[in-house]
Amino acid sequence: MLERLVMELGPWIWWIGGLLLLGLEVLAPGTFFLWFGLAAIVVGTLAILVEMPWQLEIVLFGLLSVVAVVVGRIYMRRQGTEGEEAGLNQRGARMVGREFVLAAPISGGQGSVRVDDSVWRVSGLDCPAGTRIRVVGVDGSTLVVAPVEG
Repeated sequence: MLERLVMELGPWIWWIGGLLLLGLEVLAPGTFFLWFGLAAIVVGTLAILVEMPWQLEIVLFGLLSVVAVVVGRIYMRRQGTEGEEAGLNQRGARMVGREFVLAAPISGGQGSVRVDDSVWRVSGLDCPAGTRIRVVGVDGSTLVVAPVEG
């Protein structure tokens, strides 16, 4: 029965398999089935345009899958290390280099600064409230600051 279905569908079986693999990608974490799905769709498109034996289709699918996985991994690795959202879940690290005005004085090495709609704890040299400071580092959830010269 399965053989008859494959024979009747012909090259369209590659499209169906590719779409199923793309659907599986939605359910499974990572980006692994995506590359197999794309390779199957490419083989299906070629099989529709050019008459070829099924053995060649399978070999072509294998080769395209390997190439797609390798190229995809290289592409995804580059995408993961670049971009302005690289520190998305590290809010403190994203503050380094920004300047603010102290909301409360730093005394005994501890104080606070207002950042947008929240208040952050800061540590650094003792300074009065209203001093302009720059974030130079992060220690857990505490911003390490230094007064801005001039």
